[in-house]
Amino acid sequence: MDQPTPEEIALLHANVCKALSEPTRILILYAIDEQPRFVTALARELGLPQPTVSRHLNLLRRRGLVTSVREGPAVIYKLADPRIIEILDSMRLLLRDSLKRQSNALDGS
Repeated sequence: MDQPTPEEIALLHANVCKALSEPTRILILYAIDEQPRFVTALARELGLPQPTVSRHLNLLRRRGLVTSVREGPAVIYKLADPRIIEILDSMRLLLRDSLKRQSNALDGS
């Protein structure tokens, strides 16, 4: 890939990074990666109030990370693009490796 432009980085930050800045939203993404869910099921699974989960889902939907489909009176949420989980998994590996390097540096290894 080419070097990103400042404009592209600004859009990435505004649309994706800010959406991922709340840990609850990351947990929601992992949950609906396992299986698309209704907001009530997500709230129950995460142990959060339904309005809180709804607000997070609304932001994730506006940022294009999740989609929603009406099923009767309820709405089911799913990932808009499964690559977001691959990206999150890569970030987790990066974090794990970084923490290991920091620990080794402190130990003098």
